[in-house]
Amino acid sequence: MEKYYEKCVQRLDEQINELKLEIENPIILAQELIELLLNYLGELKKYVSERGFKSIEEEIHFFKRLKPVILAKLIYYNAIYKIETKKPYGNGKAIKKYIDNELSKLKRYFDNNLEFYKYYRTNSTYLDEKYFVRGRYDVKLSLDTYYFETDHNFTTSHDYKVAKIIANDLIQVYLEDQLNNTNQKKKFERSPLNWTASKTALTELIYALYAQGVFDNGNADIKAIAKVFEQMFNIDLGDFYHTFMELKARKINPTKFLDSLRDALIRKMDEQEEI
Repeated sequence: MEKYYEKCVQRLDEQINELKLEIENPIILAQELIELLLNYLGELKKYVSERGFKSIEEEIHFFKRLKPVILAKLIYYNAIYKIETKKPYGNGKAIKKYIDNELSKLKRYFDNNLEFYKYYRTNSTYLDEKYFVRGRYDVKLSLDTYYFETDHNFTTSHDYKVAKIIANDLIQVYLEDQLNNTNQKKKFERSPLNWTASKTALTELIYALYAQGVFDNGNADIKAIAKVFEQMFNIDLGDFYHTFMELKARKINPTKFLDSLRDALIRKMDEQEEI
């Protein structure tokens, strides 16, 4: 089970990273990833149905530690899709109010499920056989209505709650980044220049300058550098670290954009000489 799951997650993460590089629109990206994750959960469900579990311990481990990781990604991208499609147009005040409201929803979920948060985050195990073994639910243990509508061959009473906790942490980071971007935009006058090449190209340039140590005698933080470029060129780079990891993984020409800059500059110099 563990080896199959690890291969499954590795394959999934690779596909997610590829789609992140290809699709910049967060709504379209979320749509694609939701479909992808549903397929992976379907594969996992089929595997569990055909193979089963060798022991109660293995079943608990699967529903407490393994399945929720993939399910959390589905919850997360579904939430991002809803957040982005409902986000208001207009000034920073309207967007700030909207994001604050979304953050309040996360806080309410936390408050309403405080006991289970404590149980999960303290790595408690004394209720695992009720929480993470199929068919052993207890209505007195704060069940979500969602549980009664699912396939009980692939669901326990609390594996969804674990996934929700993981997803909510990610959603909070996403919303706080959005809020920070909104606040930053208030502080800076909009730049007249817009970056029209790809986000991947700008990430490549930023990391090259960072590696060369051209800012603050090499002491500038990569996040600070990226933030300045985002503000200068009116672009949101998103998770630029993952983009950099994808650049590193390129087997052919990992410095494609930098090489193209060098070629373009040489061509310009040659043109000047011919005049």
